[in-house]
Amino acid sequence: MTGEVVYVVKGSDQLLRDRVVEELVRELLADDDRTLALEDFLLPGSREGDDDARSEAVAAAVNAVTSPPFMTARRVVVLRNAGALKTETAAPLVQYLDAPLDTSVLVLVAGGEKLPAALAKKLKDVGAPERAPTSEKTDKVLAAALRQSGLRVHGDAQDLIAAHVGEDAGRIDALVEMLVAAYGDGAVLGSGDVEPYLGGAGSVPSYELTNAIESGDSAAALDVLHRLLHAPTSRDPAGMHPLQVLGTLNSYYRRLLRLDNPAVHSTDDAIAVLGGRVSQYPARKALAAARSLGTDGIRQAFDLLHQADLDVKGARGIPGDVVAEVLVVRLARLSRAAVRNAPADQRSARRR
Repeated sequence: MTGEVVYVVKGSDQLLRDRVVEELVRELLADDDRTLALEDFLLPGSREGDDDARSEAVAAAVNAVTSPPFMTARRVVVLRNAGALKTETAAPLVQYLDAPLDTSVLVLVAGGEKLPAALAKKLKDVGAPERAPTSEKTDKVLAAALRQSGLRVHGDAQDLIAAHVGEDAGRIDALVEMLVAAYGDGAVLGSGDVEPYLGGAGSVPSYELTNAIESGDSAAALDVLHRLLHAPTSRDPAGMHPLQVLGTLNSYYRRLLRLDNPAVHSTDDAIAVLGGRVSQYPARKALAAARSLGTDGIRQAFDLLHQADLDVKGARGIPGDVVAEVLVVRLARLSRAAVRNAPADQRSARRR
């Protein structure tokens, strides 16, 4: 079997992934009438709907893919959000792939989630080709889009775009198209030219929040927090919930607590204590932060986290966003005091 009866599309950024799906569908349809040859199904996500709804969607997709094409050379069936499948709901797809129609093509859009083991094995057995975005890193997506557009954008303007867009690399193509529309092909643009077209700030990785807190920079920590809470991502279309932010911070301070141990003398000791799953730099950085805060500082951080958890859950009737803001400022102030009072060698270690 050549694998041409089924494809898998991967990628965590929805916009970039959808473009890959669209390119693949155009390739598969060729000259066929899209309205006759294409059927598109969306599975309820793992956080919504139920197994019955997913089973119904799978049944409809299997019915489509097992039907001969009508007035076209082939039938293309797209099943989106396939990463939400479970072993039971995926079983009809595994069974279909035992004897697929050569006049149908099934496109499973897995996204960033794993497919059930039985389905993944069957796809490997039949040699299903995989498609994915060339890159999902914002700077690389931007560089590729600019090459194709013909725009010349100065390095400082590219840095501004990348910082503003953050992890939402899927926004890049639309932004570059807008800049072409505004300035024309071959335009040379600086920061002042692109800034009015940037729109809302994109999401950022959660470690930027702990980095800002660790440095004692309250303003930077608040800026990162606001982006985490309000910038949509592929996993959290409405942004993070304050409880998710608290979970991130709890994990960070639990790591420092594990390193607040007189038996931990070196970076290698820190790596071992943290389970061996971190590299030298983050381990060294976390060890320096733990030593700077000390036992009393870490205890104060957990006191703040405990009160914030109660407040987010309604203990004092304070909005969750406000609770998170106050918490972040207090934690940054705690770190700033620790850095100020730390010995010179520890301050140097935190900067490295």
